[in-house]
Amino acid sequence: MTAGPEPLPSVSVVVPVRNGAATLQSSLDAIGGQTYPGPMDVAVALAPSTDGTDRILAEADLGREFKVVENPTGSTAAGLNLAIAATRGRIVARVDAQAVIGPDYVARAVATMARTGAANVGGIQRPVAGRGLAAAIAAALASPFGAGPARYRTGRVEGPTDTVYLGVFDRRALEQVGGFDETLVRNQDYELNWRLRDRGFAVWLDPALVVDYTPRSTYRDLARQYFEYGTWKRVMLWRNPRSLRARHAAAPLLTAAMAASAVELGRRRWPGAVVPLGYALAAGAAAHRTRSALARRRDRARAGLAFAVIHFSWGAGFLAGRRPRRS
Repeated sequence: MTAGPEPLPSVSVVVPVRNGAATLQSSLDAIGGQTYPGPMDVAVALAPSTDGTDRILAEADLGREFKVVENPTGSTAAGLNLAIAATRGRIVARVDAQAVIGPDYVARAVATMARTGAANVGGIQRPVAGRGLAAAIAAALASPFGAGPARYRTGRVEGPTDTVYLGVFDRRALEQVGGFDETLVRNQDYELNWRLRDRGFAVWLDPALVVDYTPRSTYRDLARQYFEYGTWKRVMLWRNPRSLRARHAAAPLLTAAMAASAVELGRRRWPGAVVPLGYALAAGAAAHRTRSALARRRDRARAGLAFAVIHFSWGAGFLAGRRPRRS
């Protein structure tokens, strides 16, 4: 008597959310529409919210086993750990409230994990937005000049990498390294992937796993986000200096050079204009290359300004940001 095919592994989808009413329903609809034929459950970690996120969750029907767990601290890392603890799947797929996964996302990630033996499989972040400033910010983030050359933004070749967007994890590996670090407000993903790789596990990029991501829609929110990214990247690198990559130094060095240029120009030393003019030309050229996504010159100019917001907020956070005491 021949044995039947090995059953598909169970999958748990975990979603941290805080004030996510604007995007959460689309994210949940995409999770509910997964074609994965194996067992799958979903847990959403709800942080204190004031925008009706709780009402969306109360009415949610995903066609899968679904639960909501309270995340009183509001921390993304704590929410993820709570949701993971409340589920039982052999594989854990992280999805954010701002993300929309394709219908075969879970099925393909599970197959890629089985084929490669990786402990974490992830794909490409594709910023999307409607029009106006939001579309300009999305185009800036999609540009290699904007948010940098990390492979989860620009990668086209499958293989091992340092980090991926979101992530589909082997639960045993995730538990072995201790889950997400709850002392980090930002940069938890990169830090977790660093610990996985440091323990000998593989983090794998599958470029076919493309996830739509809704970015911040105002310069103010974008600046706050990237200032925090820079602040917590410094904290993470201080703890794990071997995880440093050349791209991490670009924005801090640029910000420091701009500050030095401002001092020189204040003293009427005109060579101080070299860095600002060079940056303006580079940003303008990169903004022009977004013309396939942004037809209007006004929107391309907005994308150029978004580049500056991303770079100098990240650099300022890295150089001068202070970690909140509560963390």
